[in-house]
Amino acid sequence: MGKPTGFIEYQRELPESRSPLERVRDWREFHTHLSAQKLKTQAGRCMDCGVPFCHTGTLISGMASGCPINNLIPEWNDLVYRGLWKQALERLHKTNNFPEFTGRVCPAPCEGSCVLGIIDPPVAIKTIEQAIADKGFEEGWIVPEPPPQRSGKKVAVVGSGPAGLACAAQLNRAGHQVTVYERADRVGGLLMYGIPNMKLDKAIVQRRVDLLAREGVLFVTNTDIGKGLAATALREKFDAVVLCCGATRPRDLPIEGRNLEGVHFAIEFLHANTRHLLDNNFSSNTVISAKDKHVIVIGGGDTGTDCVGTAMRHQCKSLAQFEIMARPPGARQPDNPWPEWPKVYKLDYGQEEAAARFGDDPRAYLIMTEQFSGNDNGHVRALHTVNVEWIQDGNGRFSPKKIPGSDREWPADLVLLAMGFLGPEDVILDQLAVERDGRSNAKAEEGKYATNIAGVFAAGDMRRGQSLVVWAIHEGRGAARECDRYLMGTTALP
Repeated sequence: MGKPTGFIEYQRELPESRSPLERVRDWREFHTHLSAQKLKTQAGRCMDCGVPFCHTGTLISGMASGCPINNLIPEWNDLVYRGLWKQALERLHKTNNFPEFTGRVCPAPCEGSCVLGIIDPPVAIKTIEQAIADKGFEEGWIVPEPPPQRSGKKVAVVGSGPAGLACAAQLNRAGHQVTVYERADRVGGLLMYGIPNMKLDKAIVQRRVDLLAREGVLFVTNTDIGKGLAATALREKFDAVVLCCGATRPRDLPIEGRNLEGVHFAIEFLHANTRHLLDNNFSSNTVISAKDKHVIVIGGGDTGTDCVGTAMRHQCKSLAQFEIMARPPGARQPDNPWPEWPKVYKLDYGQEEAAARFGDDPRAYLIMTEQFSGNDNGHVRALHTVNVEWIQDGNGRFSPKKIPGSDREWPADLVLLAMGFLGPEDVILDQLAVERDGRSNAKAEEGKYATNIAGVFAAGDMRRGQSLVVWAIHEGRGAARECDRYLMGTTALP
């Protein structure tokens, strides 16, 4: 333990973000970095608990408690405090293939279950994790490490998001020849096109992809498995197949006016914007733009926040975000005890930017959209809402009840649906005859990842449903381990 009294002496400190009104003028990452001395101080706040909950990686009340990939957090906190950064990186890489991603985009369930967080602000774990990874690249410690020998086995990984990349990295490490198929024009899945550049710079994603390629992973883009190339052909060509295609069917809002122009799924909006940023820095006009428009985002979570942040950078005319649930409380409630994930109010980066420009948090709570109305050209011009309250029935189930007289019309030139995802697309699973679970996901036992088809595995959101990047990495690593066991009869993968 680096500093036995550090948690008493030092206060939590996070890197400053660039001012909201400055950062909405560009697409660069909005967060800055702490100095090495301040990082040492923050690492010194770690209590080196006898029973550390930060890396338990369990589900409590349906939410992650502790790190799902079981990062050895107290160990690398201690090493950072002692200035042993390279050793800290080695500890970090034992459990996490891509700490430069999770250090930026993970909501940090580790911090929600930090023991210090019971009485004080938790240790700045996520900040330290990112700093370790970034220093590893800056110092040249992270280099290609191709396997010393090949097994002669070939594996196809379908999907290049965090689950697919983690799976490919581990299988390649075991000596198998891995080919990753991606239907988009760039590798990375949601890391590339689902998360905006200001939150995760795409050069950082490409840097890791290039590293994997130099280690021997083969990437095939612009190939839509199930359409351009039959999924069954993969079973004939490869010794095993791992499906990491994500849960990409967005939840729709089938109300009057849904077919009007200007109503889009959030993923359409985010994908198109990142692609045009990377292709031509918005020099063409084919992107879905929020410039000078009244924008409404329906739904919350990270996707909703990313839509808000993107619309702000387009210089929208106004912005509102609707959530059907009540506003979270300012502090933990008795029914949300530690070490559960804290369900508390938070002003994320997008809402902070909207508040700086328009004067307040753009979110409206306990509100339901009932209808879109359009102009004579078939384009959305407004939407109509009603406020709701949640009523509990005799069976204990809650449902929204409309409040009479709370109807309202909102101007809207662009509506973005960010209400989550329903599950994986059907084509690949149908072609391979993979069984589904009750939520339409690929059916594969957790920890085993094997589907009902021999040699076909499933991992990530495609197996568990929409979830966090860190869960996807956990699942990709686990599927690689079980795939290796299937191919070789035994495995040394963690």
